[in-house]
Amino acid sequence: MIHIINKRLYILLGLVLVVNCAFAQQQSAASAAVNLALPQVWEKAVQYNRSIQIQQLRVQSSDEEIKDAKAERLPDIKAEGEYAYVSNMPMFENGIFHTPTQYPVLHTYYKVGADAYFNLYAGGKTDLKIAEQKTIRQIKEEQKNLTVSEIKLRASGYFLDLQRSIIFKQLMLNNIAEQEKQLERIKQLQKNGVVLKSDVLRAELQLSKQKLTLTTIENDIAIANQKLNIMIGQPDELVVNPINTTSADSLGSKSYADYLADANGHSFQNKISEQETNLRRLQLKDVKANLSPKIGLFANYAYSYPQIQFFPYGGYLYGLGMAGVSASFPISAFYHNKHKVKASEIEVRAQEVEHEDTQDNVRQQVNEAYLRYKEALNRIDVAQTNIKQAAENSRIINNTYFNQTSLVTDLLEANTQLLQTRFDLASAQITAQMQYYKLQEVIGNL
Repeated sequence: MIHIINKRLYILLGLVLVVNCAFAQQQSAASAAVNLALPQVWEKAVQYNRSIQIQQLRVQSSDEEIKDAKAERLPDIKAEGEYAYVSNMPMFENGIFHTPTQYPVLHTYYKVGADAYFNLYAGGKTDLKIAEQKTIRQIKEEQKNLTVSEIKLRASGYFLDLQRSIIFKQLMLNNIAEQEKQLERIKQLQKNGVVLKSDVLRAELQLSKQKLTLTTIENDIAIANQKLNIMIGQPDELVVNPINTTSADSLGSKSYADYLADANGHSFQNKISEQETNLRRLQLKDVKANLSPKIGLFANYAYSYPQIQFFPYGGYLYGLGMAGVSASFPISAFYHNKHKVKASEIEVRAQEVEHEDTQDNVRQQVNEAYLRYKEALNRIDVAQTNIKQAAENSRIINNTYFNQTSLVTDLLEANTQLLQTRFDLASAQITAQMQYYKLQEVIGNL
């Protein structure tokens, strides 16, 4: 009995330990935090993202397709065998409605042999196919690069959203602390009978609104943190502390012409469209090659039984082989291939027009991203000026209110304006960074 009780105690203790360990791990995961800079976020996002993994697999598939196309230069070799049972051979000498005469035959037939063909010339179709597969490989490589750039831009958005919310939170905490001190001064004036109770109520109402806004900001931080964790393949509970190694002032700026030149040389959209145009041209050459003669070497050898290919026939095994040059010319291709060539030429022209349209779109995207970036930089200068003006206005109103020469509404409005200008500056700095990365993504440098 005692043994059974001890055994149950051990089991209970084991369960308690397991639960405690699980709880401790959960608490550890919930409290874990990591400092990450944007390049580290990019690295993790690229490593984890499944769309990039799919594109990489497609590139590897294209490598194998190129090898397969090159393998067509090797000779075609084939081995074959055949075995059959031959039926009797009735001869209807007096018609099918009369009894035939049966002639004896050898009922066993078999054949074993091999043949080979080596292409010498077929209009360059093998080289064209290799060139086509290499072009397809370049297209898939650029598609992978485009996907990587898009993922980096999305990761930048999540990272900067988180950073902006954290800045907003700190600004709000500082402002709440200031407003609490200010509220105490107003309450003291109210106790001394200098101001009315309504002044205290209005100040308390504004402070309450700011605390509610702080809750909203904290929720924004949690949402942005989870989005970023999902993007970089980390647990949802991990707290990411964004490290800003790049400021808006250090990003630099070039002229629109320079950015446009970079886009013409590096834009992934342009490169994909250009390679697709080259592919259409190679396909047109491949269709035209259908009119070319085909020349090749061939050889075959086979063992057969019985010998029924040449007269006189014989019931014995024999071997026969041939080797030589094979040549053919598709005369029917003159009228069969005409419409195929015309259709392929139209596809080339359509792709050229599409490439021109892609260039127009890229140019428009560069112009828009460039103007938005310059606009964001200008907003930073305006926001910095507004902060100075709002701070001075807040100082003046603060002095006049506590000297009883202005209303509490003026004081609260001045406080709100100062906080808003600080928000505007932080938002402008984050927006400038985001617009810069958007510009880099468009020109193919992200």
